[in-house]
Amino acid sequence: MSNNISAFPDLQAINLPGGEGSEQPLVIAGPCSAESRQQMLTTATQLAANGIKVFRAGVWKPRTKPGGFEGVGEIGLSWLNEVKQATGMLTATEVANRAHVAAALQAGIDVLWIGARTCADPFAMQEIADALQGHPEVTVLVKNPVNPDIELWIGALQRIYNAGIHKLGAIHRGFSTYGKHVYRNVPQWHIPIELHRRIPALPIICDPSHMGGKRELIAPIAQQALDMGFTGFIIEAHCDPDSALSDSMQQVTPESLNLIVHSLVMRDTKQSTESLALLRQRIDRYDNELIEILNKRMRVSREIGQFKKEHNMQVVQTGRYATVLNSRIKQAEELGMSPDFMRTIMEAVHEESVQQQVKVFESKD
Repeated sequence: MSNNISAFPDLQAINLPGGEGSEQPLVIAGPCSAESRQQMLTTATQLAANGIKVFRAGVWKPRTKPGGFEGVGEIGLSWLNEVKQATGMLTATEVANRAHVAAALQAGIDVLWIGARTCADPFAMQEIADALQGHPEVTVLVKNPVNPDIELWIGALQRIYNAGIHKLGAIHRGFSTYGKHVYRNVPQWHIPIELHRRIPALPIICDPSHMGGKRELIAPIAQQALDMGFTGFIIEAHCDPDSALSDSMQQVTPESLNLIVHSLVMRDTKQSTESLALLRQRIDRYDNELIEILNKRMRVSREIGQFKKEHNMQVVQTGRYATVLNSRIKQAEELGMSPDFMRTIMEAVHEESVQQQVKVFESKD
């Protein structure tokens, strides 16, 4: 793994109202799509009255299938400018190609974000990066790719950074998976946590609208993101969400958004007490013990591998593996742990055990 910190040596603060160092989180809000001048001004006026400082709206909408509403196009940029003049709010919109970037920059849009589908395409990302050359004043936010690939996400961020854009942030909107789930896009929180570990200075904003896909999930997702140290949120708000031309189920009214924001609890990120230090010492000790136990387990796995080799047995014994997996999951549930968590742990342990035995089979001893 490359040193990702050294790839972003001069990241700058994104300087948007709220977020890190503020008593309030950053909130970027507005409709999924710009639909009409009146819809934009009505929504923005209501949001501004509730203290929102950054207004978002999509004017170009990449849709999964053709035939849907794909945005109003460049006329929406003039509506964003009217919003800025009427309310004093900063403005934000999504860009997906060179032409979008050129039009948005010419219109004086303050914040550009790059969507999940675009982030997954290195050619599109490079085209956008090239178009951003010479515009260090603009703030750019990059959503995670639709698939859970942190290297692709970091690569997209690097392309924008290398174009001279140092007011840079990431948006976590969850990841697409096959089948039905509680979330429209599964959070997989460990991925943005790993992104923060690799690039500590990078602000990460949560998109609970796309993550949840339902307006009732916005508040709990937003609180969870705050609890994990996210800088703030980008949330879809519409003056009449039920009549929205896109993503109506995940949009809220400005008043509902105000209630959500004021219900959130800001955590103290810096306070550390002696009691907390002692608890962390216990965690460190248990981690060390876990590593020792796993090492002992792998030694036994290698002994089993030697036995199988001498008796011409297959490495993987599926019946035995199923029995072990089911019993450990049941035991974990009885102790109050998640079965999915234990399944993931045991699958990883089994995979490593198999690899240890394969090495024994391949050895010439």
